[in-house]
Amino acid sequence: MRVIVIGCSFRRTPVALRERLAFDAAKLTTALDELGARYGCEAVILSTCNRVELYLAQEATQPPLDAVMIAEFLSEIHRVPSQEVQPHLYERQQQEAVRHLFRVAASLDSLIVGEGQIAGQVKQAYETAQARSSAGPLLHALFQNARLVAKRVRRETGIARGHVSVSSVAVDYVRQVFDHFHDKTILVIGAGKMGELTLRHLRHLHPLRILVTNRSPEKANAVAQGCAGIPVPWDALDDALSQADIVLSTTGAPEPIMSRSRFNKLISRRAGGPIVILDIAVPRDFDPDIHDGDRTCLFNIDDLTRIREQTLRERQQHIAPAEAIVEQEAAKFLKNWTRRRNGPIIARLNSDLEAKRQAIVRQLFSRLNGQLGEADRKYIEGAFRLLQNQFLHGPISALTEETHADTPGGSHTLLEALRKLFRLQE
Repeated sequence: MRVIVIGCSFRRTPVALRERLAFDAAKLTTALDELGARYGCEAVILSTCNRVELYLAQEATQPPLDAVMIAEFLSEIHRVPSQEVQPHLYERQQQEAVRHLFRVAASLDSLIVGEGQIAGQVKQAYETAQARSSAGPLLHALFQNARLVAKRVRRETGIARGHVSVSSVAVDYVRQVFDHFHDKTILVIGAGKMGELTLRHLRHLHPLRILVTNRSPEKANAVAQGCAGIPVPWDALDDALSQADIVLSTTGAPEPIMSRSRFNKLISRRAGGPIVILDIAVPRDFDPDIHDGDRTCLFNIDDLTRIREQTLRERQQHIAPAEAIVEQEAAKFLKNWTRRRNGPIIARLNSDLEAKRQAIVRQLFSRLNGQLGEADRKYIEGAFRLLQNQFLHGPISALTEETHADTPGGSHTLLEALRKLFRLQE
C-alpha cells in the first residue's frame, strides 16, 4: 500500500486561508466518508489552527492521489477556489509521509516546538476517523505508532520541559513560592484578556478564595462571577492587598496604581507570609521597587517574557535528539509494515519450495535406497536446503528493497510477479 499526506500549515499558508480550509465536525465526517467512497482509500484528517492535513492510504494499483486532486476535493468541501488552495499544498509519500506524521505528533513541526496540545489533536483526528471507519489497517498502525513516538520524544528528551506562555510561566513561579494553596487568597485587579487566561491557570491551584476589584463595579462583578470570586470595591484595594497572597494585576491604567510608599503602608498590616505579585499590565501597575525578593516577589510582563524566551532556547538543544528518535522510529515502522505486508507471500513461497524440496529428496533417497550412508543422506539434505535458501534470497531481498524505496507501486508489482511466477495464488 501507499501512504500519502497532503496538506498545508502555518509555514507557508496564511491564517486567512487556513481558516477557510478548517474542518468543523459536520464537514469532517462528510469529508472522511467522501474520501473513502470517491477514492477507495483510508483517510484521517488533522485540522487545527496551524494545519490542515489529509493522511491517506491506498493500494499501489490505484491511481495515486496528488495535490491537484486534493485541492479540487477541498474546493468542493469548503467552497474555496482550487487555484487558491493548490499552491499552498505540500505532498509527502511513503517514508517521508511517515516521518512527517511522527514529527507533527512529537511537536517538532509546531509553531512552538515542544508544545503538548498537538499530540492530543493527532489522537482526536485518528479517533474520529476510527468512528467513521475511514482508518484502515495501515493508518491504524501508523497513528498508533505516532502516539508512541510522541511519548518517547517527551520521555527521552527535554523538548517539552518548561512552559512557554506568559500565563503558565507566571503560575510556575507561584508554585515555586507556595507548596499548597488551599489557604491562599488570590486578588485580581483589572480585567484584561491576558489576566483572564492567567486567572484560568491560577484557578486550577484551587485557592481558598478569589477577590476581584476593578474601577468598574460591573466589570468586577462579571469577572467574579466567571471565576466563583468575590467582588471588592475599588476603594477597598488596600484592604484587599493586605489580605492577598497572590496578586494578578492587569488594569491597563496609564500610570502605576500602586506606589512603593503606599504599598509599604499596607504591607505592614499583613500577618501572613510572602506575597507574589504578577503585574502583567502594560504600562505596569506596580512600582518595580516594591520587589524585595523576600516578603514581596514582583514579576512584570518583561520578566515573564524573558523566562519564556529562555525556555524556548533551552528546548532548541533537544531538537536534534528528538529528530534522531523520529528517524529511528520511522525506519522501524516501515520495516515492520513491510514484514506484515510481505510476510504472507514470503511464508507461502517458503512453504511451497520446502514441500517441493522434501518431495524431490524423498524421491532421490527412494531410488538410491541402500546405497547411501547416514552422512551422505545428511549431506544431500543440506545441499538441497542450501540451494533452496540461495534461490529464495534474491526474490525476497528485491521485494524488501523495493518496498523501502519511495517508488509507489513497485512492491505491489513484485508481489504480483512472485504470485504468478510461482503459482502462489493457486
